[in-house]
Amino acid sequence: MQVPAPFDYVRATSVADALDLLERHGPESRVVAGGHSLLPMMKLRLARPEWLIDINDVAELDHVTRDGDWLRVGALTRHATLLSSALVGELFPIVHDAERVIADPVVRNRGTIGGSLGQADPAEDLTTVCDVLRARVVVTGRAGERVIGMDEFHRGPYETACEQSELITEVRFPIRPRSGSAYEKVERRVGDWAVAAAGALLVLADDGTVADATIGLTALGLEGCAVDAAAVLLGAHPSEEVFAEAGRLAAAASSPVEDQRGPVDYKRHLADELTRRVLRSAATRAGAGVLTATTGG
Repeated sequence: MQVPAPFDYVRATSVADALDLLERHGPESRVVAGGHSLLPMMKLRLARPEWLIDINDVAELDHVTRDGDWLRVGALTRHATLLSSALVGELFPIVHDAERVIADPVVRNRGTIGGSLGQADPAEDLTTVCDVLRARVVVTGRAGERVIGMDEFHRGPYETACEQSELITEVRFPIRPRSGSAYEKVERRVGDWAVAAAGALLVLADDGTVADATIGLTALGLEGCAVDAAAVLLGAHPSEEVFAEAGRLAAAASSPVEDQRGPVDYKRHLADELTRRVLRSAATRAGAGVLTATTGG
């Protein structure tokens, strides 16, 4: 039987209250919301917190708000809320793409965006989405707020820039005109972790060329974005030729490992193919129209 070690439990009523509780109970306390990452680790005794601080009553962390050129999402916002939000789907269709393939409805109804990013699992879908969208994570402590880019927030597998005495409170997404984004995932069965996945964002200039681009991979051994793959898109008209080159470079940048989900060559093939697919979708959503056969358009 898998059971956690003994622990005490308390519910926070506000961000300030949660920070007080974290300070009072010290380094052996952990914050819990959906619990889909922490509780299994506790059952396996991989995590043995002495205190669980439940933040589900902290209503100020549950919101989706457009604020000028930013979309602000509270850390307690559920996956299901993101998936059902018309505003999120309009501005960032990549989020809807990813949310549709995250686990199952039970998990999506309880899991939160803050919990997903705080776990820093290399195979987690929203991490790649936030990398691609160049999101910023707001971390709050007793000294105030810190706004951290995704390139600095995740320091490695299961490690973030959020200190033990701090709380992830918000995720901010920059809104870009003439942009399109997409995410696609291969999984062994519905709700499983990714065998491989890719996400992309394209921003088009007035002349239809690519003004900015980002490409991210999930479960393929790549930290952050595929910089070289995105660079070949800049200044080019969206085309199958340039997407093929970007896919090749994304696969080269990946570093998958062989496991029960497949061999290395298969996963590198998926990195290439999925990159091409998400670039096609992102270009269409950005308003590129029919893709050309060459980079010259």
